[in-house]
Amino acid sequence: MLPADEGRAVRPGSARPLALVTGANRGIGREVVRQLVERGCDVVAGVRDPAAGERTATELDPGGARVTACPLDIADPASIAAAAAHLTEHHGRLDILVNNAAILYDPGARAVTADLDSVHTALETNLFGAWRLAQALLPLLRRSPHPRIVNVSSEGGSISKLTGGAPAYSVSKAALNALTRLLAGELRDDRFLVNAICPGWTATDMGGGGGRPVAAGAASVVWAALLPDDGPTGGFFRDGRPLPW
Repeated sequence: MLPADEGRAVRPGSARPLALVTGANRGIGREVVRQLVERGCDVVAGVRDPAAGERTATELDPGGARVTACPLDIADPASIAAAAAHLTEHHGRLDILVNNAAILYDPGARAVTADLDSVHTALETNLFGAWRLAQALLPLLRRSPHPRIVNVSSEGGSISKLTGGAPAYSVSKAALNALTRLLAGELRDDRFLVNAICPGWTATDMGGGGGRPVAAGAASVVWAALLPDDGPTGGFFRDGRPLPW
């Protein structure tokens, strides 16, 4: 678990930072929303199912002042465009993008026999969805004095550790790590910090039974979202410590 005082969200005299978290209605995404609010941020919860999004916002913020829901299916370019328009109209800015939504953990599959249609489906969400969303929101993020992009990845995408299995998930996360490096390099001069985070094996629907508490995995993501301006960029981390690419 990361120290509670690592990173600072609200700076004296400034508006509360605004974050968008995808896949925010359950698991790590939901907990990231909760922790960001606890640390002084306002959050837009991006959720495919509007009803689930409204329930999440109400449960995490009964007063309705800190968490709002926005319909967002990152595999659908039209949905991404609509979400960007919503953020522009209702907020006019964005400080933190957390690309958390992911699908298709396939530990029983093998690369030699993989259903490539399934691999393509995983890439559409886990890579291209995050990529399209980052592109769509760059104009808003550029308005922030402290822009952050956090790509929720997995050590399953670490090329140095790949030996077989889970091909759709592993390839999509390895590609997301590569995208992280590219965005970090291209946006460094614009004050962006862009990092990939492995939350570790956690007790979520995707992770299955066991694993560490969701709060611990989410804390890694929040750490990257709230890095100070002199923090790292273009890195791959878990619990604030570097992981091998």
